[in-house]
Amino acid sequence: MAQTHKITFYPVGNGDTCQIALAAGRRILFDFCHLRVAEDDDDPRIDLKKRLKEELDGAHRDYFDVVAFTHADIDHISGCTDFFHLDHAAKYQDEERIKIKELWVPAALLIEEVERDKLSSEFAILRREARYRLLEGKGIKVFSKPKRLMDEWLRQALKDRGESENARDHLIVDAGTLVGGFSLATDGAEFFCHSPFIKHCDEGDDLRNDAALIFNVRLRADGSDYDFLQIGDSTWEVLEDVVSITKYHKNEDRLKWNLLNIPHHCSYLALSDEKGDKETEPKPLVKELLLYGKKDAYLVSSSNPIPDSKDMYEADQPPHIQARHAYNTYRQKIQGRRLIVTMEEPNASKPEPITFEVTVGGVSWLKAISGAPAVLVSKPPRAGLESRPLRAG
Repeated sequence: MAQTHKITFYPVGNGDTCQIALAAGRRILFDFCHLRVAEDDDDPRIDLKKRLKEELDGAHRDYFDVVAFTHADIDHISGCTDFFHLDHAAKYQDEERIKIKELWVPAALLIEEVERDKLSSEFAILRREARYRLLEGKGIKVFSKPKRLMDEWLRQALKDRGESENARDHLIVDAGTLVGGFSLATDGAEFFCHSPFIKHCDEGDDLRNDAALIFNVRLRADGSDYDFLQIGDSTWEVLEDVVSITKYHKNEDRLKWNLLNIPHHCSYLALSDEKGDKETEPKPLVKELLLYGKKDAYLVSSSNPIPDSKDMYEADQPPHIQARHAYNTYRQKIQGRRLIVTMEEPNASKPEPITFEVTVGGVSWLKAISGAPAVLVSKPPRAGLESRPLRAG
């Protein structure tokens, strides 16, 4: 039977939730953004809790193999403490909650301070869960080992438990390495950690965006490999670090991509410190990253609609139309297929999840048309013609 992996982006507004369903059955969820207003039928954003439960029920499971939080901003964790089974306290455990076999978090999430009046916030609860799992030594991977984690908290906590200061090293993943537990041979997938670097936690002021998770996800389908660049709300400075250090270590193949999750809801700050009047001019190494895209590649902006209107050019908050123009410029340079906005497909009044199939034939967008799925084949359209979806079957 042919191997088929699926990658789905959910229309949650200016927020992120993306699921990878591997051909062999394992499921990986990146971020979780459920908004209560989305439970209202008049709100165009998806009722994420309802949708994910329906999908898991259809797969006869009540868990994700991995839930990765790229960072702890509310648009990446909203509603998570009501949805997931959390090991650290009985109040977060019942039959309706979805279990997490393995939690992936950046080190910054464990060391960021919590103000006293925010101890009941979702971030504080998620931090307690991550710390609990790390100390228990199971069901977690932490990315990067800055001194602020190792010296100021973890080693003393392990000493208090009567354990060696290195007893949790096997649960910590460094940038520039593969995440254990997955392989191309057995899962058809591997996860290469691009970031965070230690300096993002020890030297930086922003413990969220600068220290967010970035992965090259390589998917193998019947002997053919395809790359998904999964990026959180990273800035251009971090992306230039990623390109520079990856090239230094001669891992350039990990910068290539067939599918790119556009950082920070199509903010110009992922490209440059200057928005530009009509189009953002990316910094040099960010340009290189965009040019690593492969022919027929797709870009996805997990964001609100980005119309080409006068008021959009003056918008302070993302998404930014100038950034969209920049991404489309570089998409054309690499002969990429399309830039897709999660809150625009199939229309802005009722968007649906955006799903890609990864097969031996390439990366294909399964486009919804009037409620019926359709497949956009991965061959590029003829010059001057808009790609036309083909009805499934």
